[in-house]
Amino acid sequence: MEKLYKGIHTFGEAYFKKEEDFFKRLSEGQEPEVLFITCSDSRVDPNLVTQSRPGELFIVRNVGNIVPPYEAIKDKNSVAAAIEFAVLSLKVKDIIICGHSNCGAMKALLSDEKEFSQMPHLWEWLQLAMPVRRIVEKFYPQTSIESCEMILEEENILMQLRNIQTYPFVVQALQEGSLYLHGWFYDIRTGSIRAYSPGKDKFEKVE
Repeated sequence: MEKLYKGIHTFGEAYFKKEEDFFKRLSEGQEPEVLFITCSDSRVDPNLVTQSRPGELFIVRNVGNIVPPYEAIKDKNSVAAAIEFAVLSLKVKDIIICGHSNCGAMKALLSDEKEFSQMPHLWEWLQLAMPVRRIVEKFYPQTSIESCEMILEEENILMQLRNIQTYPFVVQALQEGSLYLHGWFYDIRTGSIRAYSPGKDKFEKVE
């Protein structure tokens, strides 16, 4: 905590004072153009990776960068609430679903339920991504564990891109051409981003 307290002091004394006018404008409202859905993993920092400033990204983070299908959770679905707000109120122009390397949530998909006896909420949440595991088991039965995890991470991004298109207002905005979807994979080790190309059906490095 001491490090965080020192950081607060540095922010207030060094950064905030230099950017006081900028933060004054921010305090009056937000107009982000991008909804960025990514994992809760502490190593993933959307603003750092994209070099964006406060106010430019509307960020949703959860374990496994999962988007529950429209009818999956009818009560207390904070992800759905954020998507509604971003698309219908903030009128974002782009939605990015960003997975990453060495994802603990994807590793957990390969585990047995008994390993989560003390984490029932986590196991229940991960069931939303279990179709990804079944895809990998069906189409990549002979794949090594290491390769399997990377495939899971990429397939999960594609699954969430499909899930977000179960939201009627998202589909409408896509059809109107006012909204675009993007699937990104962030490699923590190399710092690179690979974006999914529907035409080529693969992830390609963003240059």
